[in-house]
Amino acid sequence: MTKLIGVFMAFVALANAVKVPVTIYYESLCPDSAKFISEQLFPAVKNELRDHVDIKWVPFGKSTYTTQGSEILFTCHHGPNECYGNKVHACAIEHIQASSYQTEYTRESLILNFIHCMMKAGKNFPDNVYPGAKCARESHVSTWENIQQCANSTDGERLLMAHGQTTNAFQNPLISVPTVVFKEQYDPKVSMRAQTDFLGALCKYVPQPQPKVCEANSSGVSIVVAPLLVLFIYLIQILA
Repeated sequence: MTKLIGVFMAFVALANAVKVPVTIYYESLCPDSAKFISEQLFPAVKNELRDHVDIKWVPFGKSTYTTQGSEILFTCHHGPNECYGNKVHACAIEHIQASSYQTEYTRESLILNFIHCMMKAGKNFPDNVYPGAKCARESHVSTWENIQQCANSTDGERLLMAHGQTTNAFQNPLISVPTVVFKEQYDPKVSMRAQTDFLGALCKYVPQPQPKVCEANSSGVSIVVAPLLVLFIYLIQILA
């Protein structure tokens, strides 16, 4: 029995070590994307849950692209400004790195903070100045020059096309923006719930023992640990 309990606890420890993969298909100037990221995603994962989630950002949405020789031409859901914004996001995801001088930040937290700032700014620039440099400063991102250069070059086009290929491989055309996918398993009902209760949707996938913020939001056993409990009970029954 002692060995059996040890095996079960090892399963639980392994589950806890694995972050929940979350893919966000969004657009840089989409009001619904901005609302979701600012009001649901960012508040949920900026603190306690950030070590329990692995976010994959896909800034393309309902955009399309064509190629003419070496040139890549984009048409975006909210116009040319969104095409540029999507390139900025794609380049930020590519170029943001944590610094040894910024031990309180990880690459993931810097990307999250930068994207959150950009999405809050949206298309409203009070001083008519693009918010990239301002958001980089506020988010402690030191590579704005690299991001800007990338967005204005063929590198930005190439990176955005790669996000387009990822989006099209998932769903072509993308039906809803934003779309939220947990553990690479798309469920339209879960995606819709995540847009109004991201914390509740995410916590269903976070294994036990869960962070306090999930315990307070809990409506049942984590779907990650539930199969382990079934296996554990089954082993007890056959060994009894």
